[in-house]
Amino acid sequence: MNDVHASPTGPDNGLVASLRASAPYVHAHRGRTFVIHLPGEAAASTRFADLIYDIALLHSLGVKIVLVFGARPQIDAAMRVANIQPRFVDGVRVTDADALACVRQAVGSLQMSIEAHLSTSLASTPMGGARIATASGNLVTARPVGVTAGVDHGHTGEVRRIDTASLVAHLARGHIVLLSCIGYSPSGEIFNLVAEDVAAATATALAADKFVLLHPGEAVHTRLGGAAPGLSVEAAKALLAAPDHGFSAPEKARLVAAIAACQAGVERSHLVSFDTDGALLRELYSRDGIGTMVAADSYDVLRTAAPEDLGGVLALIEPLVAQGLLVARSREAVELDIDRYVVMARDGLITACCALMPYADEAIGELACVAVHPDYRGGNRGAELLADVERRAREQGLTRLFVLTTKAPHWFVEHGFIAASIEALPLAKRALYNYQRNSAVLIKSLEPT
Repeated sequence: MNDVHASPTGPDNGLVASLRASAPYVHAHRGRTFVIHLPGEAAASTRFADLIYDIALLHSLGVKIVLVFGARPQIDAAMRVANIQPRFVDGVRVTDADALACVRQAVGSLQMSIEAHLSTSLASTPMGGARIATASGNLVTARPVGVTAGVDHGHTGEVRRIDTASLVAHLARGHIVLLSCIGYSPSGEIFNLVAEDVAAATATALAADKFVLLHPGEAVHTRLGGAAPGLSVEAAKALLAAPDHGFSAPEKARLVAAIAACQAGVERSHLVSFDTDGALLRELYSRDGIGTMVAADSYDVLRTAAPEDLGGVLALIEPLVAQGLLVARSREAVELDIDRYVVMARDGLITACCALMPYADEAIGELACVAVHPDYRGGNRGAELLADVERRAREQGLTRLFVLTTKAPHWFVEHGFIAASIEALPLAKRALYNYQRNSAVLIKSLEPT
């Protein structure tokens, strides 16, 4: 039995609920490879130790981790001490011989600090008994940037190759791999690289399951106001292309790296603020997270329901039936028609559903059982379901859709439906019309595509 006991007033139900909610992600992430970009600003933050402990917790949960750390503020500080003026061109540091000495000093010192934190195993700390091994080395081959825009960038380089085989071997041994913003050429030269580029190249080379870029300040989508927390690659590109995006050079580098990784085959890139305590864990071990995600495909999957979705569909519609908003349907009836349902799913949770019931002889279909999970209302899910049902109806040769509703006629009117009489319903549906419910009848003509 544990030495820590529940309080006299009872168990911590919040903790229990959190553990249960995170369990699917613990299972899903075990054995997966995550590449995490840790900016130098994080190392200078008061949250640095807690952040490293959270990364160590990921490792303890079976995640294979490559930690790529940047050192912009540390390099700038070393240059100030050396009385050297930093120089940037398009957000990229120009690294002459004197600046390179500062880079080596800052990066080496920061790596030792990270390794020291990861070596903590005292019982009085969150890493009690962890005993984590780290690995690093000349795993990034680089080449010089050379002269761009008329400026010789000196020892500034770009990624040429990632030693994937060595990375995989280290991860297989249970090591957390540390990569810095330094790369090496085959001729033995040292180059200062953009850490975000190293991180994106590493995530791509490993076909990482997750690519996480930590950053200071508010979440990207929060700061931009109208942006969604889940962005497609095209939407993320549009943000960058906007003339008034207001991104600083580091912010732009992070978003460019997230996009590049997704375009190269990484399914998910996550931009997460380290200023929020526990944000990394909340992003990776909860359904909706807390950061801004760039996805190679849609995070919400719209598809035909499968038999295993029956429970999720019933969980959506039964509360609405109890409220009198939907007509009651037995479990057997829903199961029989399950392939006529369209569902929107997020990480296995059915967040919205509806059904298309065709009356082929009269070229009309019923839009039925429209339901959205309470936690996901206020978005665009209903409109997306409707658009998909309209497409399916056209493919089946239907020319009209009808819906019966007691509470939401205005929403349907806004989406092209018009009020109609009971006589406009197909004969079979007209015979079953419930006059006690007195549902409004709305019909929409489907224009051919």
